Amino acid sequence: MAVFLAIGNFYYESEYLHNLLATFIALSVAHLFFIVFLETIFSKRIGDARMRYSLRKTMRILFLIISSVIILRIWIVNPQALLVAYGLVAAGVAIALQDLFRNFAGGIVLFLTSPYRVGHRVEINGKYGDVIDVGIMYTTLLEMREWVGGDQATGRVSAIPNGVVLSTNINNYTKDHSFIWDEFMLPITYESNWKEASKIIQTILQEETNQYLEDAKKSFSKLEERYYVSSRNIEANVFLSLTDNWIQMSARYVVEARSRRVTQATIMEKILIQLEKHPDIHIASTTLSLVSSTNKEDEESAHFSS
Repeated sequence: MAVFLAIGNFYYESEYLHNLLATFIALSVAHLFFIVFLETIFSKRIGDARMRYSLRKTMRILFLIISSVIILRIWIVNPQALLVAYGLVAAGVAIALQDLFRNFAGGIVLFLTSPYRVGHRVEINGKYGDVIDVGIMYTTLLEMREWVGGDQATGRVSAIPNGVVLSTNINNYTKDHSFIWDEFMLPITYESNWKEASKIIQTILQEETNQYLEDAKKSFSKLEERYYVSSRNIEANVFLSLTDNWIQMSARYVVEARSRRVTQATIMEKILIQLEKHPDIHIASTTLSLVSSTNKEDEESAHFSS
């Protein structure tokens, strides 16, 4: 094709044929550079299939953008008209590919700042999971929660666009340290021996969480060295508060982030076993009493109201 255009341009000296030849050569060079050369080199070095797909899409987009710029420069001679054309192309590309550019920019931010890495447990834009891959365009999570209770996996794999990191909060459960505070409430009736109940809960909390304390103290010490974090009491504790219906006992303790649900279930099971041995301790619950009135005055009032 290039040979025929070159021959035609040689014999006829046509500006149209000259521009057509220059366009064909520019497209060929751009294709060889982006699609054949760069894409081939990087594809051989990238093992992940999704990363290769994203790379191919990116190279083709760059090919189209560069080709459009060169073609406009060939066919439009007037500088002012050329600037207007460039502006229109840039605006169209920005609108059409805004999500792509946003995700790409988010991927760069992730690689530069590392708010999370593969293996971290995070919450991104309301989605919980363990990070199993961080790509150029997407972050892949092994999803947690949703229809499954506690911090346990659902089995689904969720792809989060990297552009989300530019405009939303990221909660990381395991960056810099892997311990969190957990808490649950246990209501006790006012007639119960609340002192003994508090003692039982406190003892069980200490027995089940002492295995984490030493590592947790070291972890929080490192956190205090890196960030402006004041000292915290990480000993297990029971806090009491009074409500209209019961005495509410709040059990608070430090646990390894990935063991939260298992540890809580073990603690609750042991508490129930111990409370069953104490007939003077009763777990409270909400009850509703229906009282029927036989008072004549109430009946007349009810009749009048109707």
